Amino acid sequence: MKNIAVIGAGTMGNGIAHTFAQFGYKTNLIDISEESLKKGMKTISGNLDRMLSKEKISEDDKTNTLNNITTFTQLEEGVKNVDLVVEAATENVDLKLKIFKQLDEFCSSETVLASNTSSISITKIASVVSNPERVIGMHFMNPVPVMKLVEIIRGYNTSDEVTSNIMELSKKFKKEPVEVNDYPGFVANRILMPMINESIETLYNGVAGVQEIDTVMKLGMAHPMGPLQLADFIGLDVCLSILEVMYSGFKNPKYAPCPLLVNMVQAGKLGVKSGEGFYDYSGSRKAEKVSSQFSS
Repeated sequence: MKNIAVIGAGTMGNGIAHTFAQFGYKTNLIDISEESLKKGMKTISGNLDRMLSKEKISEDDKTNTLNNITTFTQLEEGVKNVDLVVEAATENVDLKLKIFKQLDEFCSSETVLASNTSSISITKIASVVSNPERVIGMHFMNPVPVMKLVEIIRGYNTSDEVTSNIMELSKKFKKEPVEVNDYPGFVANRILMPMINESIETLYNGVAGVQEIDTVMKLGMAHPMGPLQLADFIGLDVCLSILEVMYSGFKNPKYAPCPLLVNMVQAGKLGVKSGEGFYDYSGSRKAEKVSSQFSS
């Protein structure tokens, strides 16, 4: 695999494109919004600058990485003659099904179709493709250029060959692929999201404050980031979406989203991306100030 297409120029999409391009893959970054593409490329350039300042890459590495990325606003043009497509659009099942129907039409029958979904069934996504054995999940972690894990999710029909090829490809750009089966939340979010949800319940029930909950988990459990800060970093809307998928898939009340999480999302308090969640990010992205809603 030499030519890659990434759909979506948001946080995950630009991180995935950055990673492929840094390791020499010709990468097409696709988004319907020209503004999103410009913002995504600016983010990639900024992240490369940080790597450069830490002497992790050279100036030539930065130049080559940026030169390996071509942007497109038309899906059909962007996926022409690629070996692998990685879809990293919004975590919305209807949108993903629409995209994969189009990919089935626009791509060669040999093109591997991957989704970066964090919770939606790969089997369901593959159901709209004429040869579902080529559909697989590649769940990257945020920030993609830094985090080593890639969850490789086998759908019901995903072939051994495709799985093996994607596992080997992931190793080529210095990731650690872990193969998991296709159940709601996979492994990472099946374990992580109930913890985040329970942390929100703990706050909702008045057991402790935002910083206190995060401090207990950081100092007591050696987590690098507290669960409420992590939820802000992921995006509270994304957390809610994943929990809803898991609750729908398992019909188990332990996955039911906390009412506080639901209300915050409805109020537009989504975390870092909106400037406020459990913490106030108007002055800093470092979760130094608790949101006024939760400060005493």
